[in-house]
Amino acid sequence: MINPWGRFPALARRRAHRLLRQDGLAAIADRPWQQLSEGERQRTLLARAQMAQPRLLILDEPCAGLDPVAREAFLVSLARLARARRGPGLVLVTHHVEEIVAGFTHALLLRSGAVLAAGPVGRTLTAAKLTATFAHPVRVRRRAGRWQLRVMAPAGR
Repeated sequence: MINPWGRFPALARRRAHRLLRQDGLAAIADRPWQQLSEGERQRTLLARAQMAQPRLLILDEPCAGLDPVAREAFLVSLARLARARRGPGLVLVTHHVEEIVAGFTHALLLRSGAVLAAGPVGRTLTAAKLTATFAHPVRVRRRAGRWQLRVMAPAGR
């Protein structure tokens, strides 16, 4: 909970600083929100969400608007959280399979609000199922623990 009317308890301040340090954000801990980049803001919000020790975090397109370097930094933080033994359950909403980091175990594919496939990521993120999801031919592979999607040229081009 945000406490705009008083001082934060010392225990909460220590926990906040520890979470920021874990994600490489210690240097920005005292900077005003307006001076943070979008990537720093997203990673700060991820740390802030952990302050309440939630059992579940829902992340809806958290990398939207991030440059490639900021996106990668966020995904490293997300992977750390996904691997944490006592971390929260995570739901990640994304259109980019490249953002599904190690630690996510299941996937749900939707098209026009209908479920096309669901299950373990390895059996769900297939070329055939993603082609049906995007209504366009794609290739997908996993390399070095990360997913990669390649959009194929339409037939006849």
